[in-house]
Amino acid sequence: MMTFRDRVRTIVAKIPKGETLTYKQVAELAGSPNAARAVGNIMRTNYDPGIPCHRVIKSDGTLGGYNRGGRARKAERLREEGAI
Repeated sequence: MMTFRDRVRTIVAKIPKGETLTYKQVAELAGSPNAARAVGNIMRTNYDPGIPCHRVIKSDGTLGGYNRGGRARKAERLREEGAI
């Protein structure tokens, strides 16, 4: 059986270039609609380059954090992919 963390990582790995999901949307897709903060914590500790955590943003459209260079780097990556 997959853990919540595994489900979140699987969902985020499938977000196509140029698209984003919110932390809440990821939580809903992972089966725990009230676990947006948990999704953020999972992404905060993600160092797997195969999991594009920069494609997960806040529900209000702001970027949130990014453990590989901060918000400026997250914005840069999303711009490069055509998401913003």
